[in-house]
Amino acid sequence: MHIVLVEPEIPANTGNIARTCAVTGTSLHLIKPLGFSIDDKHLKRAGLDYWDKLDIYLYDSFWELTEKYPQGKFYLLTTKGTKNYADIKYEKDDFLVFGKETAGLAQEIHDAYADTRIRIPMGKDIRSLNLSNSAAIVLYEALRQQGFPNLD
Repeated sequence: MHIVLVEPEIPANTGNIARTCAVTGTSLHLIKPLGFSIDDKHLKRAGLDYWDKLDIYLYDSFWELTEKYPQGKFYLLTTKGTKNYADIKYEKDDFLVFGKETAGLAQEIHDAYADTRIRIPMGKDIRSLNLSNSAAIVLYEALRQQGFPNLD
């Protein structure tokens, strides 16, 4: 599996997601610009000592990532999604794409992947879940469907 963070802004969220990726064997793809330095102490603290176990990749744009993986299936996690994340049948090389904390994903990304926008159900009048919580929820559902490959 792959988690993609498009222009993440909060180091603690990215650090928590990095830790989740490390313990699950999931690749983490970060799309610039980042709202912090990769060396940020808050980022490192959240990821603790898992950085050497993490497959992490940096890109200048989302489109650079999609060019590298032209056959990739990209699921956009968004409050604008029309499909429930639990209703998707995930495959081992799917990409879970999350936008920046304050603004989500750019409209051009929404337009390009309108048919794979998914959401986590939530109560009305609540803006959204925390980014790292959302990533963990959806990633673990995808891994559950696959029988938790290579996990004890």
